[in-house]
Amino acid sequence: MSCILSLKCWCIFLAVLCLFTTCCMSDSNAAGIIATAMACFNDQAVYSSCQESYRLNAQGTINVPREATDAYCGGPCLTETKLVLSCVDNILYSFRFYNGASVRDVRYTLDAGCGHSGRRGDFNVAEHLDDDPYSYGYDHYYGHGNKLTVPVYLLMLVSFVLLL
Repeated sequence: MSCILSLKCWCIFLAVLCLFTTCCMSDSNAAGIIATAMACFNDQAVYSSCQESYRLNAQGTINVPREATDAYCGGPCLTETKLVLSCVDNILYSFRFYNGASVRDVRYTLDAGCGHSGRRGDFNVAEHLDDDPYSYGYDHYYGHGNKLTVPVYLLMLVSFVLLL
């Protein structure tokens, strides 16, 4: 009986060890993923009509003067900038620009800068870091769903322990 119990303990130990080794491995091509995301900023198929000085860059800045707001928002620049953001977001969901802004922060800045409010013409991404246009003061309740997810491996471990 004790031999079966000890064999069972070793099997559980090996299963947990295998589980942890697979969830702790990093992607061997992480630098390649970042390089691919950075290539979105120089993609000639995406940025073809927008004036180069108005383009979103890897620093996370959009250099559009207030007097050029109508041309930027009504022309191809806004569409092309949103395409670049989609390209980056599809390759690397948690992408952060050099200034610390997320893709969501830049999208909010574009919406505010091209909107018809007092913020029209304000494309300063640094002022909109972690802003949420839909929060209405409930920022601690919404917008952080990706931080609340439980890893699949942890769920598997808990269910495995409960089966014992």
